[in-house]
Amino acid sequence: MLKTAIHDWHVDHDGRMVDFAGWSMPVQYSTITDEHTAVRTAAGMFDIAHMGRLRFTGRDACRFLDYVVTNDVTRLKPGDIRYALVTNQEGGILDDVLVYRFDACYMLVVNASNREKILDWLKQHSARFEVDIEDQTLSQFMLAIQGPQAIDILAELTDVDLASMKYYTGQAATINGVTGIVSRTGYTGEDGFEAIVPVESAAEFWQALIAKGQPHGLKPAGLGCRDTLRLEAAMPLYGHEMNESTDPFTAGLSFGVKLKAGDFIGRDALMKTRERDDLKVRVGLELVGRRIAREDVAVYWGKQLAGHVTSGTFSPTLQKSIAMAYVDKSCSDVGTELNVNIRGKEHPAKIVALPFYSRK
Repeated sequence: MLKTAIHDWHVDHDGRMVDFAGWSMPVQYSTITDEHTAVRTAAGMFDIAHMGRLRFTGRDACRFLDYVVTNDVTRLKPGDIRYALVTNQEGGILDDVLVYRFDACYMLVVNASNREKILDWLKQHSARFEVDIEDQTLSQFMLAIQGPQAIDILAELTDVDLASMKYYTGQAATINGVTGIVSRTGYTGEDGFEAIVPVESAAEFWQALIAKGQPHGLKPAGLGCRDTLRLEAAMPLYGHEMNESTDPFTAGLSFGVKLKAGDFIGRDALMKTRERDDLKVRVGLELVGRRIAREDVAVYWGKQLAGHVTSGTFSPTLQKSIAMAYVDKSCSDVGTELNVNIRGKEHPAKIVALPFYSRK
């Protein structure tokens, strides 16, 4: 398994390590609930160095990215970050990504589980473009600091005016004395930042943040609470809410697709998909009781099979059992009463508005 630059720190601090997409990563240090609550009320810090970071330079870098992702890359200004999808010729989702624009280059942040697949895909389609693609995943370290205290903690270690940064922007910065990148992005539903530094500076940066953050209630957090946080915020996860058989419209991600902007891979197929009236709908479910509806659990509308759960958990913030599912459009309205079949027994559920949780 691959290891991030602070793997030894995780082990020394009782991180429960698992194989995640070929990386040894911490699921939790204390409890998922404690770490989840720290992010919602104070701050949590995540090692996300397993996420792929790809750098694009060359005369055609913009034109190439505009061809391989669904959003309009041509409209990005230096400092802008946009959510986008990489789709195949049939419009199926290969990955969901963040596109960064800087003065001298572009960058994609891709899911760890898809890094090699996306690299191969990009190389397959780059021949007619003057573009250089550099995988910087192993030469850099990336962390996320999320929660209402995140801005005050990180501000002590960077020269960037964090308060003036808009959501989904990023910039070069001095971070703990070295050159890196700070972005106002995250995957928890809270305000926060993600930071990139050279891999050789990772351990010192991580420990400096821990020291600055402890008076603010900062806790290291693992993949376990990262999943409960993103689910409360109704953020889709690749391999659950989307895969190569899922189109962006079914997944509720049309905001990341600009069909009129350019001729990207999969555009023609998605033009046709958008006109279909038989697409399922991603909905939020609230279950009665504490039983959890896991992935692939069947959802019924009366006696009719309506769809399947994609992700489910017991929400630490809301103290309710919640899930996301794809169901038929005919029974997708908020308030519709459904049943989920958990281990052969039906449990009542109802459709609620997404996201389940929004910060004030």
